[in-house]
Amino acid sequence: MAEVLKLSSPATGDFWEIPILYEDEHLLVLDKPPVLLTAPDPSQAERPNLLEMARQRRPGYLMNAHGLDAGAGGVTVFVKNKSSFAAVADQFATDEPRRTYAALVRGSPVEDTFTANAKIGPHPLQMGVMRVDSREGKRSRTVFAVRERFDGYALLECRPLPDRAHQIPAHLKYLRLPLVGASLYGGQPLLLSTLKSGYRLKPGQTEHPLIAREALQAEEVMINHPITREKLTLRAPWPKDLTVAVKYLRRYAVAPG
Repeated sequence: MAEVLKLSSPATGDFWEIPILYEDEHLLVLDKPPVLLTAPDPSQAERPNLLEMARQRRPGYLMNAHGLDAGAGGVTVFVKNKSSFAAVADQFATDEPRRTYAALVRGSPVEDTFTANAKIGPHPLQMGVMRVDSREGKRSRTVFAVRERFDGYALLECRPLPDRAHQIPAHLKYLRLPLVGASLYGGQPLLLSTLKSGYRLKPGQTEHPLIAREALQAEEVMINHPITREKLTLRAPWPKDLTVAVKYLRRYAVAPG
């Protein structure tokens, strides 16, 4: 059984058991749960974040080397000293290391592999939202590959270059393939009632989405160790909601033809 970091939020009373994917005296790599913030966000000061809670169990210097969208889950790299932070953060600031995400989208891509090569920047009217901005945006490219097709949906592999905040959902909205559950980017929760013919709720019951948050998982990150320079391949398994969503798509939304 994988080692876990038992964390709690004094503000909310919530409790998590966070799988440790890798740890030594320089690095701490965790499997971030979906919806939990990676680090403090001044605009959402009341929400718990993984960095501050991890510091409860790993006192001393600890800093996240990169960000992971709050709605996404998966591989998140923290460093335990300033020299390691500089070495790892410099990698994340470029097109290296290689990062691989799984994303569930609404729609049917025309090609099995395709690329969004579009600059992104902050939305002028919606705080915290990114959009394609060809004039003032920053260089952003995401390479996509279809892993599996369903009726009206697709499971994609995504490789963002570099990996800016909200880059994948912003690019998917631009491509008119909205990320399931990403309401700020045109995505809707996935409901079993939209997939299963004859679906009926019992009186007084409310349907809960198969997946309500961003259907985005950071599956794999490849970095060079800050001291040894060894190439590390860090992987995180899918969370339960994404696994269940794909299971029901395979059962009730078989792609035509």
